[in-house]
Amino acid sequence: MTEPATEPRATAGPRRRRRSVGELVEAARAGDPRAVARLISLVENAAPVLREVAAALVPYTGQAQVLGITGAPGVGKSTCTSALVTTYRRQGLRVGVLAVDPSSPFSGGALLGDRVRMQDHATDPEVFIRSMATRGHLGGLAWATPQAVRVLDAAGCAVILVETVGVGQSEVEVAALADTTLVLLAPGMGDAVQVAKAGLLEVGDIYVVNKADRDGSERVSRDLRHMLALGERPDGAWTPPIVPSVATTGEGIDAVVQAATAHEAHGRETGELTRRRTRRARAEIEALALVDLRRRLDRLPRDRRLDTLTERVLAGELDPYRAADELVAEMVGDSGMP
Repeated sequence: MTEPATEPRATAGPRRRRRSVGELVEAARAGDPRAVARLISLVENAAPVLREVAAALVPYTGQAQVLGITGAPGVGKSTCTSALVTTYRRQGLRVGVLAVDPSSPFSGGALLGDRVRMQDHATDPEVFIRSMATRGHLGGLAWATPQAVRVLDAAGCAVILVETVGVGQSEVEVAALADTTLVLLAPGMGDAVQVAKAGLLEVGDIYVVNKADRDGSERVSRDLRHMLALGERPDGAWTPPIVPSVATTGEGIDAVVQAATAHEAHGRETGELTRRRTRRARAEIEALALVDLRRRLDRLPRDRRLDTLTERVLAGELDPYRAADELVAEMVGDSGMP
Protein backbone atom coordinates (compact mmCIF):
# COMPACT_ATOMS: atom_id res chain seq x y z
CA MET A 1 0.00 0.00 0.00
CA THR A 2 2.24 2.73 -1.28
CA GLU A 3 1.30 5.91 0.52
CA PRO A 4 -0.10 8.85 -1.44
CA ALA A 5 2.29 11.70 -2.08
CA THR A 6 -0.18 14.21 -0.68
CA GLU A 7 -3.51 13.99 1.06
CA PRO A 8 -6.39 14.94 -1.24
CA ARG A 9 -8.11 18.25 -0.64
CA ALA A 10 -11.85 18.53 -0.67
CA THR A 11 -13.13 20.78 -3.44
CA ALA A 12 -16.39 21.50 -1.67
CA GLY A 13 -18.25 20.86 1.54
CA PRO A 14 -17.07 21.01 5.14
CA ARG A 15 -13.38 20.64 5.88
CA ARG A 16 -12.39 17.16 7.10
CA ARG A 17 -11.50 17.03 10.80
CA ARG A 18 -7.84 16.27 11.42
CA ARG A 19 -7.48 12.95 13.22
CA SER A 20 -5.83 12.83 16.62
CA VAL A 21 -2.63 10.86 17.21
CA GLY A 22 -4.59 8.10 18.95
CA GLU A 23 -6.98 7.84 16.01
CA LEU A 24 -4.08 7.74 13.56
CA VAL A 25 -2.42 4.91 15.46
CA GLU A 26 -5.63 2.88 15.60
CA ALA A 27 -6.23 3.46 11.89
CA ALA A 28 -2.63 2.46 11.08
CA ARG A 29 -3.04 -0.76 13.04
CA ALA A 30 -6.13 -1.48 10.97
CA GLY A 31 -4.05 -1.14 7.79
CA ASP A 32 -5.05 2.38 6.72
CA PRO A 33 -2.20 3.53 4.40
CA ARG A 34 -3.04 7.20 4.87
CA ALA A 35 -2.72 6.91 8.62
CA VAL A 36 0.64 5.15 8.32
CA ALA A 37 1.85 7.81 5.87
CA ARG A 38 0.71 10.59 8.17
CA LEU A 39 2.46 9.12 11.20
CA ILE A 40 5.73 8.70 9.30
CA SER A 41 5.44 12.28 8.04
CA LEU A 42 4.99 13.49 11.62
CA VAL A 43 8.15 11.76 12.82
CA GLU A 44 10.10 12.66 9.69
CA ASN A 45 9.25 16.34 10.04
CA ALA A 46 9.77 16.38 13.84
CA ALA A 47 6.22 17.67 14.33
CA PRO A 48 5.21 19.21 17.68
CA VAL A 49 3.23 16.02 18.45
CA LEU A 50 6.29 13.82 17.91
CA ARG A 51 6.52 12.86 21.59
CA GLU A 52 2.82 12.01 21.65
CA VAL A 53 3.26 9.82 18.58
CA ALA A 54 6.22 7.99 20.14
CA ALA A 55 4.28 7.34 23.36
CA ALA A 56 1.24 6.06 21.46
CA LEU A 57 3.33 3.58 19.44
CA VAL A 58 5.10 1.97 22.39
CA PRO A 59 2.49 -0.70 23.28
CA TYR A 60 2.46 -2.05 19.71
CA THR A 61 6.15 -2.28 18.84
CA GLY A 62 8.85 -4.93 19.15
CA GLN A 63 7.20 -7.62 17.03
CA ALA A 64 8.56 -7.02 13.51
CA GLN A 65 11.67 -8.58 12.02
CA VAL A 66 13.82 -5.73 10.70
CA LEU A 67 16.04 -6.52 7.72
CA GLY A 68 18.66 -4.02 6.57
CA ILE A 69 19.68 -4.14 2.91
CA THR A 70 22.91 -2.40 2.02
CA GLY A 71 25.67 -2.44 -0.55
CA ALA A 72 27.35 -0.27 -3.13
CA PRO A 73 25.22 1.58 -5.71
CA GLY A 74 24.34 -0.58 -8.69
CA VAL A 75 24.33 -4.00 -7.03
CA GLY A 76 20.54 -4.30 -7.30
CA LYS A 77 19.31 -3.36 -3.83
CA SER A 78 15.92 -2.11 -4.99
CA THR A 79 15.35 -5.14 -7.24
CA CYS A 80 16.33 -7.48 -4.42
CA THR A 81 14.06 -5.62 -2.01
CA SER A 82 11.13 -5.97 -4.41
CA ALA A 83 11.85 -9.70 -4.83
CA LEU A 84 11.98 -10.14 -1.05
CA VAL A 85 8.61 -8.43 -0.71
CA THR A 86 7.16 -10.90 -3.23
CA THR A 87 8.53 -13.86 -1.27
CA TYR A 88 7.27 -12.62 2.09
CA ARG A 89 3.85 -11.83 0.64
CA ARG A 90 3.59 -15.41 -0.62
CA GLN A 91 3.92 -16.36 3.05
CA GLY A 92 0.95 -14.13 3.85
CA LEU A 93 2.96 -11.57 5.82
CA ARG A 94 2.36 -7.82 5.91
CA VAL A 95 5.53 -6.08 4.74
CA GLY A 96 6.88 -2.57 5.20
CA VAL A 97 9.65 -1.02 3.11
CA LEU A 98 11.69 2.05 4.00
CA ALA A 99 13.77 3.00 0.98
CA VAL A 100 16.28 5.70 1.85
CA ASP A 101 17.33 7.87 -1.07
CA PRO A 102 19.57 10.91 -1.52
CA SER A 103 17.88 14.26 -0.92
CA SER A 104 16.82 16.53 -3.72
CA PRO A 105 18.85 19.77 -3.55
CA PHE A 106 15.66 21.66 -4.46
CA SER A 107 12.79 20.14 -2.47
CA GLY A 108 14.70 18.18 0.17
CA GLY A 109 12.64 15.11 -0.72
CA ALA A 110 13.83 11.68 -1.85
CA LEU A 111 15.70 12.12 -5.12
CA LEU A 112 15.41 8.67 -6.69
CA GLY A 113 12.07 7.52 -5.31
CA ASP A 114 12.30 3.74 -4.94
CA ARG A 115 8.51 3.52 -5.02
CA VAL A 116 8.78 4.00 -8.79
CA ARG A 117 10.90 0.85 -8.97
CA MET A 118 8.51 -1.24 -6.84
CA GLN A 119 5.27 -0.70 -8.72
CA ASP A 120 4.54 -4.43 -8.71
CA HIS A 121 3.45 -4.01 -5.08
CA ALA A 122 1.79 -0.59 -5.35
CA THR A 123 -1.74 -1.99 -5.29
CA ASP A 124 -1.13 -4.58 -2.58
CA PRO A 125 -2.91 -3.40 0.62
CA GLU A 126 -0.55 -5.53 2.74
CA VAL A 127 2.61 -3.75 1.51
CA PHE A 128 3.61 -0.28 2.62
CA ILE A 129 6.48 1.41 0.76
CA ARG A 130 7.92 4.70 1.89
CA SER A 131 10.80 6.64 0.34
CA MET A 132 12.76 8.72 2.84
CA ALA A 133 15.30 11.41 2.06
CA THR A 134 18.61 11.45 3.92
CA ARG A 135 18.37 15.25 4.26
CA GLY A 136 22.12 15.40 4.67
CA HIS A 137 22.31 12.68 7.32
CA LEU A 138 25.30 10.38 6.84
CA GLY A 139 25.44 6.65 7.51
CA GLY A 140 23.20 5.52 4.63
CA LEU A 141 19.94 6.22 6.49
CA ALA A 142 17.63 9.14 7.18
CA TRP A 143 17.70 10.50 10.74
CA ALA A 144 14.05 9.55 11.29
CA THR A 145 14.44 5.94 10.09
CA PRO A 146 14.30 4.38 13.61
CA GLN A 147 11.04 6.20 14.36
CA ALA A 148 9.61 5.22 10.97
CA VAL A 149 10.46 1.59 11.73
CA ARG A 150 8.42 1.93 14.93
CA VAL A 151 5.43 3.20 12.94
CA LEU A 152 5.54 0.24 10.54
CA ASP A 153 6.05 -2.16 13.45
CA ALA A 154 2.98 -0.76 15.21
CA ALA A 155 1.04 -0.95 11.93
CA GLY A 156 1.38 -4.73 12.01
CA CYS A 157 4.19 -5.26 9.51
CA ALA A 158 5.71 -8.66 10.29
CA VAL A 159 8.79 -7.82 8.23
CA ILE A 160 10.32 -4.38 7.66
CA LEU A 161 12.91 -4.00 4.91
CA VAL A 162 15.21 -0.99 5.28
CA GLU A 163 17.13 -0.26 2.08
CA THR A 164 20.03 2.15 2.46
CA VAL A 165 20.99 4.92 0.10
CA GLY A 166 23.95 2.92 -1.20
CA VAL A 167 26.97 2.72 1.01
CA GLY A 168 30.69 2.85 0.67
CA GLN A 169 33.08 1.74 3.38
CA SER A 170 31.88 3.84 6.31
CA GLU A 171 28.14 4.23 5.82
CA VAL A 172 27.05 1.13 7.71
CA GLU A 173 24.60 2.64 10.18
CA VAL A 174 21.94 0.18 9.07
CA ALA A 175 23.69 -2.58 11.06
CA ALA A 176 22.79 -0.79 14.29
CA LEU A 177 19.14 -0.59 13.24
CA ALA A 178 18.46 -4.02 11.75
CA ASP A 179 17.96 -7.41 13.36
CA THR A 180 19.60 -8.92 10.27
CA THR A 181 21.83 -7.07 7.81
CA LEU A 182 22.03 -8.19 4.19
CA VAL A 183 25.09 -7.00 2.27
CA LEU A 184 24.73 -7.14 -1.50
CA LEU A 185 27.66 -7.54 -3.88
CA ALA A 186 27.71 -8.10 -7.62
CA PRO A 187 30.23 -9.02 -10.31
CA GLY A 188 31.30 -6.41 -12.80
CA MET A 189 31.53 -3.67 -10.16
CA GLY A 190 35.31 -3.57 -10.12
CA ASP A 191 36.81 -5.35 -7.13
CA ALA A 192 33.58 -5.82 -5.19
CA VAL A 193 35.33 -7.27 -2.15
CA GLN A 194 37.37 -4.10 -1.80
CA VAL A 195 34.10 -2.28 -1.18
CA ALA A 196 33.40 -4.63 1.70
CA LYS A 197 36.81 -4.86 3.34
CA ALA A 198 36.85 -1.78 5.53
CA GLY A 199 33.25 -1.69 6.69
CA LEU A 200 30.73 -4.05 5.17
CA LEU A 201 32.58 -7.25 6.05
CA GLU A 202 32.17 -6.35 9.69
CA VAL A 203 28.42 -5.77 9.64
CA GLY A 204 26.94 -8.35 7.28
CA ASP A 205 24.90 -11.24 8.64
CA ILE A 206 24.12 -12.54 5.15
CA TYR A 207 26.07 -11.81 1.98
CA VAL A 208 24.11 -11.87 -1.25
CA VAL A 209 26.05 -12.09 -4.48
CA ASN A 210 23.43 -10.65 -6.80
CA LYS A 211 23.47 -10.87 -10.60
CA ALA A 212 24.92 -14.35 -10.19
CA ASP A 213 24.14 -15.13 -13.84
CA ARG A 214 26.99 -12.83 -14.89
CA ASP A 215 30.58 -13.82 -15.45
CA GLY A 216 32.72 -13.33 -12.39
CA SER A 217 30.08 -14.10 -9.76
CA GLU A 218 31.86 -17.26 -8.62
CA ARG A 219 35.09 -15.31 -8.19
CA VAL A 220 33.29 -12.71 -6.07
CA SER A 221 31.86 -15.49 -3.87
CA ARG A 222 35.25 -17.17 -3.57
CA ASP A 223 37.06 -13.96 -2.65
CA LEU A 224 34.36 -13.05 -0.19
CA ARG A 225 34.52 -16.47 1.43
CA HIS A 226 38.28 -16.07 1.79
CA MET A 227 37.95 -12.65 3.42
CA LEU A 228 35.32 -13.91 5.88
CA ALA A 229 37.53 -16.85 6.81
CA LEU A 230 40.26 -14.46 7.95
CA GLY A 231 38.08 -13.09 10.73
CA GLU A 232 37.95 -14.68 14.18
CA ARG A 233 34.56 -15.61 15.60
CA PRO A 234 33.80 -16.89 19.10
CA ASP A 235 32.40 -20.37 19.54
CA GLY A 236 28.70 -20.51 18.74
CA ALA A 237 28.75 -17.25 16.80
CA TRP A 238 26.74 -16.92 13.62
CA THR A 239 28.66 -17.69 10.43
CA PRO A 240 27.42 -15.41 7.64
CA PRO A 241 26.31 -17.44 4.61
CA ILE A 242 27.02 -16.36 1.04
CA VAL A 243 23.91 -16.66 -1.13
CA PRO A 244 23.98 -16.23 -4.92
CA SER A 245 20.89 -14.65 -6.44
CA VAL A 246 19.39 -13.19 -9.59
CA ALA A 247 16.91 -10.74 -8.17
CA THR A 248 15.39 -9.87 -11.56
CA THR A 249 14.07 -13.44 -11.89
CA GLY A 250 13.72 -14.22 -8.19
CA GLU A 251 16.36 -16.93 -8.31
CA GLY A 252 17.98 -17.42 -4.93
CA ILE A 253 15.60 -15.09 -3.07
CA ASP A 254 13.92 -17.98 -1.23
CA ALA A 255 17.37 -18.97 0.03
CA VAL A 256 17.96 -15.40 1.23
CA VAL A 257 14.68 -15.47 3.19
CA GLN A 258 15.57 -18.85 4.68
CA ALA A 259 18.95 -17.49 5.76
CA ALA A 260 17.28 -14.44 7.35
CA THR A 261 14.84 -16.70 9.21
CA ALA A 262 17.71 -18.88 10.41
CA HIS A 263 19.65 -15.84 11.59
CA GLU A 264 16.67 -14.56 13.57
CA ALA A 265 16.22 -18.00 15.18
CA HIS A 266 19.92 -18.12 16.06
CA GLY A 267 19.69 -14.66 17.58
CA ARG A 268 16.75 -15.66 19.77
CA GLU A 269 18.46 -18.85 20.93
CA THR A 270 21.76 -17.17 21.80
CA GLY A 271 20.32 -13.92 23.11
CA GLU A 272 22.06 -11.91 20.38
CA LEU A 273 18.75 -10.56 19.09
CA THR A 274 17.93 -9.13 22.51
CA ARG A 275 21.43 -7.67 22.79
CA ARG A 276 21.10 -6.02 19.40
CA ARG A 277 17.75 -4.52 20.21
CA THR A 278 19.09 -3.31 23.55
CA ARG A 279 21.99 -1.57 21.81
CA ARG A 280 19.54 -0.11 19.30
CA ALA A 281 17.31 1.34 22.02
CA ARG A 282 20.33 2.67 23.94
CA ALA A 283 21.70 4.37 20.81
CA GLU A 284 18.31 5.89 20.02
CA ILE A 285 17.98 7.31 23.54
CA GLU A 286 21.49 8.75 23.38
CA ALA A 287 20.84 10.29 19.96
CA LEU A 288 17.62 11.94 21.14
CA ALA A 289 19.35 13.22 24.28
CA LEU A 290 22.12 14.75 22.18
CA VAL A 291 19.57 16.42 19.92
CA ASP A 292 17.88 17.91 22.98
CA LEU A 293 21.20 19.09 24.39
CA ARG A 294 22.08 20.69 21.05
CA ARG A 295 18.71 22.45 21.03
CA ARG A 296 19.32 23.77 24.54
CA LEU A 297 22.82 24.86 23.57
CA ASP A 298 21.45 26.81 20.63
CA ARG A 299 19.04 28.60 22.99
CA LEU A 300 21.78 29.74 25.35
CA PRO A 301 22.26 33.53 25.55
CA ARG A 302 25.35 34.08 23.47
CA ASP A 303 26.50 37.11 25.48
CA ARG A 304 26.38 35.32 28.84
CA ARG A 305 27.62 31.73 28.62
CA LEU A 306 29.06 30.28 25.47
CA ASP A 307 30.68 33.50 24.27
CA THR A 308 32.14 34.14 27.74
CA LEU A 309 33.65 30.68 27.87
CA THR A 310 34.97 31.10 24.34
CA GLU A 311 36.73 34.33 25.30
CA ARG A 312 38.30 32.66 28.35
CA VAL A 313 39.62 29.82 26.19
CA LEU A 314 41.09 32.30 23.70
CA ALA A 315 42.64 34.26 26.56
CA GLY A 316 44.33 31.14 27.89
CA GLU A 317 42.33 31.11 31.12
CA LEU A 318 40.57 27.80 30.36
CA ASP A 319 41.23 24.77 28.21
CA PRO A 320 38.35 23.66 25.91
CA TYR A 321 37.58 20.57 28.01
CA ARG A 322 37.16 22.57 31.20
CA ALA A 323 35.03 25.11 29.34
CA ALA A 324 32.82 22.31 28.04
CA ASP A 325 32.49 20.91 31.57
CA GLU A 326 31.35 24.30 32.88
CA LEU A 327 28.87 24.70 30.03
CA VAL A 328 27.34 21.28 30.64
CA ALA A 329 27.20 21.95 34.37
CA GLU A 330 25.23 25.16 33.76
CA MET A 331 22.88 23.38 31.34
CA VAL A 332 22.25 20.59 33.85
CA GLY A 333 21.70 23.11 36.61
CA ASP A 334 19.13 24.98 34.53
CA SER A 335 17.26 21.76 33.82
CA GLY A 336 17.08 20.84 37.50
CA MET A 337 18.84 17.52 36.89
CA PRO A 338 21.01 16.14 39.73
